[in-house]
Amino acid sequence: MIEFEQFLADSSKLVDQALEQLLPSPECEPLRLYAAIRWSLFGRGKRFRPALVFASAKAFGVEFEKVQATAAAIEMVHTYSLIHDDLPSMDDDDMRRGRPTCHIKFDESTAILAGDALQAMAFSAIANNDNLPEPVRIRLLVMIGDAASKMVAGQQMDLEAEGRDISIGSIEGIHRNKTGALIKASACVGAVVGGAPDVEMSAIMDFGEKIGLLFQMTDDLLDITESSEMLGKTAGKDLSSAKATYPSVIGIDATRKKIEKIHAEAIETLSRISGETGILKNIAEYIIDRRS
Repeated sequence: MIEFEQFLADSSKLVDQALEQLLPSPECEPLRLYAAIRWSLFGRGKRFRPALVFASAKAFGVEFEKVQATAAAIEMVHTYSLIHDDLPSMDDDDMRRGRPTCHIKFDESTAILAGDALQAMAFSAIANNDNLPEPVRIRLLVMIGDAASKMVAGQQMDLEAEGRDISIGSIEGIHRNKTGALIKASACVGAVVGGAPDVEMSAIMDFGEKIGLLFQMTDDLLDITESSEMLGKTAGKDLSSAKATYPSVIGIDATRKKIEKIHAEAIETLSRISGETGILKNIAEYIIDRRS
């Protein structure tokens, strides 16, 4: 796993380099807006989605330079969603990535605008990426735009489910959208850029969907079993907010069993891809290793 840890470190470095190139300088006006954006982007983030982009690129024989801007764009979309999720009108959280959330550090209005700006910058970064031909850029814009739309729909579904008794099927519907859609898109970037055949595109889509669910299931579990210090955000928030989660509906033990099942299914999908899938397998392992 030392090789995988180096891969994660290298991925993080690559995406941070791209973000620095894509963002306005800290001296640009309005200073407060760009300071808020940088505060949110360069916290103690795991850079999981960009790492998935690079792992997908490796599996489909794509040079990392070709997907670097897209990886940064996906991190922008993800960070914008975190900024907005933490707002008082949403999840009302005061800690993210190990430090105060954007609206606590700055103010609520600035946080809203920082999220808005990040979303716009993300799609601009993809559209202006001269490393990719225009038809590929359009496919990426459509795919990531669709994922971002589903993410927002999932957040609305999540808010509406608070305090209600809902089925496990409904919970999966929430999380396939809120969390899973952008993770699935991240997994598919390499296949899109690499021009993967239909059978392999189908396989990586299945893999992305599985690990999207896997990621959310472990998140639900960690919210109960881990401390705020370990998580970098407020622990126990799901319970206090009466969120619809896997453990709240089927219990901790059943959630752990479901995690094992989905993990095995995710690994099985990779057998349908002819390229180097070792890092993708490592990512699936990395997700479940977050469990306590």
